[in-house]
Amino acid sequence: MKLKESIESVRKTFRADSDPFPTDIRSIEALRVKYLGRKGLLAALFSSMKDISDNDRPLAGSLLNELKQEINSVFYVNKESSETNQVAHDESDYTLPGLKFPIGHIHPVQQTLDEVKSIFMNVGFSVAYGPEIDDDFHNFSALNFPPEHPARDMQDTFFIDPDTVLRTHTSNVQIHLMEEQEPPLRYIVPGRVYRNEASSFKSYNLFHQVEGLYVDKNVSFADLKGILTYFVKRLFGADTQMRFRPSFFPFTEPSAEVDMWSEARGQWLEILGCGMVDPEVFKSVDIDPDVWHGFAFGLGIERICMLKYGIDDIRLLFQGDKRFLEQF
Repeated sequence: MKLKESIESVRKTFRADSDPFPTDIRSIEALRVKYLGRKGLLAALFSSMKDISDNDRPLAGSLLNELKQEINSVFYVNKESSETNQVAHDESDYTLPGLKFPIGHIHPVQQTLDEVKSIFMNVGFSVAYGPEIDDDFHNFSALNFPPEHPARDMQDTFFIDPDTVLRTHTSNVQIHLMEEQEPPLRYIVPGRVYRNEASSFKSYNLFHQVEGLYVDKNVSFADLKGILTYFVKRLFGADTQMRFRPSFFPFTEPSAEVDMWSEARGQWLEILGCGMVDPEVFKSVDIDPDVWHGFAFGLGIERICMLKYGIDDIRLLFQGDKRFLEQF
């Protein structure tokens, strides 16, 4: 029987290839594929079973199964021996501590922003976002910055074209919100803003703000003071001294700036601006100022972060220096 001769030939070839049995994983796998793989020599023998007579098929099947068992047993015995030998020669000390891979830290600006958002959300404010590239109307005109108004000079602007700017404050989003939704409104608006300013220890051309807007009936300056007092004392501590100082912003009237006392520096430090929404702003978005009232406020996250963590140079927050960031 020709198949019997082929079986014996494969057996002799396997015994020659497996003595000595390979020790590395790649050679063992190559040997397995050669004899036991889907296209291996054993599979080819089984495929040829269809070409032999019915009388010879039982004997051929028995011989093939014997060969398969022999090959499998050689692989099983030698694989066990190989793994045992590998473990025996493994000089690794698995009781030693593993390598510590750095996983990074949440940036102090993001930590501060998360805390600010959490405080306002706890008293009913929702979070909204808006465009960083906006038109003159939303960034200036609707906020009571008429053309050539000197207040525009307070904010050095990056112009994309004569009517399109990188927003100079997140106040542009309060206009979008009042255009798109009916009062009452209670939102904070975090985001990046841009000013064409020279970099120094206290100023940078990119920073983050959180705008606050509350519009409802019978809203007063007392409500504004209550919310901001709650915010400052939650963020900096119940014993924090703070004051409201009269100021000017085109989009609020009356306006104020909020200062907190710094024991470390022995002086008052400005932390945010605020005021009652100017009636002209309501008119620009078709809200009746005789029915609806509101307040707005804006704070710089980098300034809050610097005060909270005792950082004396804003540029440190943008340099990506791991030695600095790992402190937080």
